[in-house]
Amino acid sequence: MLTQDKQLLLIGQVTNLSGIPIRTIRYYESVGLIASLGRTEGGFRQFSTDVLTRLAFIKRAQNLGLSLEEIRDILQVYDQGQPPCGDIKEKLEEKLLQIDHQIKQLFTLRSEIGELLSGWKNTHDKQEDTICPIIQKD
Repeated sequence: MLTQDKQLLLIGQVTNLSGIPIRTIRYYESVGLIASLGRTEGGFRQFSTDVLTRLAFIKRAQNLGLSLEEIRDILQVYDQGQPPCGDIKEKLEEKLLQIDHQIKQLFTLRSEIGELLSGWKNTHDKQEDTICPIIQKD
């Protein structure tokens, strides 16, 4: 029994090793991203060391723009014993399309703001029903 206890990590140890706050770890458990193996007599969650790999994956996937729901779907495929790389590729391709669309929108916005600024004239006249006539004209 002692050897099994050495392989289990308490939530504080998981936080120290992963850099992920306790509150986040609890949240991840509540939404099914990770699972504890049980609790100590004092009620502390216990995790296998595998949780560190899982948390690192979650963190990396989030940095790539995947939502927790998307990550949970991927982890469910993994938990069923199938490699989720195809699912990950599909989600990243979708993310790339979204990024391209956002870039296009940002270039349009940049152009519009540039046009406004190029014709900027400070006006000190207060007009009724207008906060700033330069940006409110159609």
